[in-house]
Amino acid sequence: MKTAPNLVLVGPMGAGKSSIGRRIAGRFGLSFVDADREIEKRTGTNVNTIFSCEGEAGFRARERAVLADLLSRESLVIATGGGAVLDADNRRDMQERGFVVHLHVSVERQLARLARDRSRPLLATADRETVLRNLTAARAPLYAEVADLRLDTDSLAPPEACSRLGRLLSQHWVREAPAPAPQEPA
Repeated sequence: MKTAPNLVLVGPMGAGKSSIGRRIAGRFGLSFVDADREIEKRTGTNVNTIFSCEGEAGFRARERAVLADLLSRESLVIATGGGAVLDADNRRDMQERGFVVHLHVSVERQLARLARDRSRPLLATADRETVLRNLTAARAPLYAEVADLRLDTDSLAPPEACSRLGRLLSQHWVREAPAPAPQEPA
């Protein structure tokens, strides 16, 4: 069993990181944070606009700063963006400060789940399948490298995935107790 202060969900878009993460956070009494939504909150704009104005490199720099901040905290379930594993520092921090779960999904299931989604800048193309296959080829080894546990979500609805993940987490993860608050001198 691994002891860690946070639970970190990695995997490709459409794997269920946000929907499963919210449920798992409730089940374990943790706070849920979607890293992409946190970036949007801090910048005051959406991910598409950040990509348009700053490019992927600018977005990744913002993602790095937000993840470093979130991982410095405790008792969080963090749903990362699909590309968060591209940064070696992110991977190191996730492994050091979290129990990392790779939520796996096939490209075919991604296409079905993301068919109506127009909010993802990397999918702003006519050939989504090729993009998803290329992303999978580049990122799958990094998900495997960082993960303490892998769960295939292809055939699982979020409630079923949450139930299965909850059982697995009970067997493999011990939440590190939060550090006591510093006491003021009397």
